[in-house]
Amino acid sequence: MTENHKMLTSAEIACIWTAFMNDSMSKCILGYFLKHVEDEEIRSIVQYTYDLSATHIEKLTSLFQKEGIPLPTGFTNEKDINNNAPRLYTDLFMLTYINHMAKVGLFAYSGFIAMSARKDIRAYFREGLQETSNLYDESSDVALSKGVFVRAPYIAYPSKTDFVDNKKYLSGFSIFSKQRPLNTIEISHLFMNIQTNVIGSKLAISFAQISPDEKIQKWMIRGSEISKKHVQIFTKALINNNIQPPISSDISISDSTIAPFSDKLAMFHMSLLSTAGIGNYATAAAASQRSDLVLNYERLSLEIAQYAKDGADIMIQNNWLEQPPGTLDKEKLSRMKET
Repeated sequence: MTENHKMLTSAEIACIWTAFMNDSMSKCILGYFLKHVEDEEIRSIVQYTYDLSATHIEKLTSLFQKEGIPLPTGFTNEKDINNNAPRLYTDLFMLTYINHMAKVGLFAYSGFIAMSARKDIRAYFREGLQETSNLYDESSDVALSKGVFVRAPYIAYPSKTDFVDNKKYLSGFSIFSKQRPLNTIEISHLFMNIQTNVIGSKLAISFAQISPDEKIQKWMIRGSEISKKHVQIFTKALINNNIQPPISSDISISDSTIAPFSDKLAMFHMSLLSTAGIGNYATAAAASQRSDLVLNYERLSLEIAQYAKDGADIMIQNNWLEQPPGTLDKEKLSRMKET
């Protein structure tokens, strides 16, 4: 048996299932963007991203069929998108959204590669990583030319190397001494988590605005408020270190209340961002060396986890939460056989 004909591992099934769900969602959203984008430079980025998602779905569908694994339901234009809905987002929001989701994709694809053993699966995700890297590069160039790419804070160049000579370096709390200055690693994670929460807050507000369901509206608004609170906490940490966080342009949403997306798609999208946020906080906590920052990331992660759990409950109540492939319950099968 050749390498490419060996059975997929559980990890590889999980990776291709997750990739299909994400790409089917992206294709729907990007198709809607294409109906409304006006700026030609931004349109080319939207079209390129849409084409990537469409190609990925074709390749993944073929892979599922070849392996005899049921294709996920995912999201479709027929059930989850109203392309005739009025414009909800500005062109600059679309560009910023794609740039942000490219970052999410870079993390996802690198993880998929690391979890895959079969050569063809690794090759597929490696190609996806390269495509996503190109997308981030091109969308960043356009964002820079439009003046909406937000750079991380600048600091004075260090004049020498140094070593930690005191355990107080790791402490963020002291009633007798001033907290030590943030290092560049800590600044970079604070900045990144400010940016991700800003776009998450705007998306949540837009989804609340278009949803006809009061429970979903409240959940989305709660998500937006959580993101705003986290932005304030991370911003305060920078300002207390005499670092002014760069401010993004007012990338706005329209006042339309006609839903272009199904509530199922919107809930899935916010769940995806919540999962990515928890991962970002875990990475930031591991990289930060000041204890107050670590504790902040840990407690804020718990808040996001509870929010995501409440969202999952809403999705289950509406029969929207698609179950990933899993193992059979051997005990249940045994009991059924006995009866």
